[in-house]
Amino acid sequence: MSSDDSTVPKETIAAKSLARVLDQTERIKDVVEECAEDLASVNSVLKEELSNRPAQPAVESALQKSETVESKVQDAADDLTNVNRALEEEVRERHLLEHQLITVKKQEEAARHAAFHDPLTSLPNRVLFNDRLEHGLAQAKRHGWILAVMFIDLDDFKSINDTHGHVVGDMVLQTIALRLKNMTRDDDTVSRHGGDEFLYLLLELKSEEDATAIAEKIIQTVSEPCAVSANELALSLSVRPSIGIAIFPKAGETADALIKSADNAMYRAKRDKTGYAFAE
Repeated sequence: MSSDDSTVPKETIAAKSLARVLDQTERIKDVVEECAEDLASVNSVLKEELSNRPAQPAVESALQKSETVESKVQDAADDLTNVNRALEEEVRERHLLEHQLITVKKQEEAARHAAFHDPLTSLPNRVLFNDRLEHGLAQAKRHGWILAVMFIDLDDFKSINDTHGHVVGDMVLQTIALRLKNMTRDDDTVSRHGGDEFLYLLLELKSEEDATAIAEKIIQTVSEPCAVSANELALSLSVRPSIGIAIFPKAGETADALIKSADNAMYRAKRDKTGYAFAE
């Protein structure tokens, strides 16, 4: 956690501040108790000395004052003990509240992540992808940018599930998802559309050639063998993607139109075995 208080929750700052105060008062209490003990020791010696000597009014008066001071110091030490106990209880309550708050925040973050991400691959789901696509379209229209939507489908993926089972199929999907995520540019979004289908949002393209280069890179990256282990067997499985590319605004001006155009182009690429195809 950063040492900058601006990045620390207020509850944490308050708890730490209170703990520092408690530490300071504990040290003060120790000093006061030590002083009380020293005064008591001195007063005891003085009493013993006076008991063995003729009356000395001035010394006796000083002793009475010293005993009064001793009593006040001891009372102060007792008061500090009570204050410290109250502070200790407050610190405990603060830490408990802070722990509860952290737990609630983690639960909220987990719920937010679950609402916008695919549970198998942790990629953005359709809801989050559509939101980013709508935002990207608004920016593209405002600034005259080129935007592309890619529809990615894994060829013959069903055969992996049929041959090796869905557990292996899920491992392959997770591997492919991680590869796609790792090659995604900061401003772009790759999501799992469902099954073995993925959507890829490309923002601020300079030209259609940029989309072509990215599609070729996706094909190369996804087609590399996936090493998975199941039932004590090490498997090396390969899948090849078919990609449909829809360019805004030529292939559509809305989110739905672009996704549909990219979907149609993907089926054409799959049919013609070209790897990728642009929406017509």
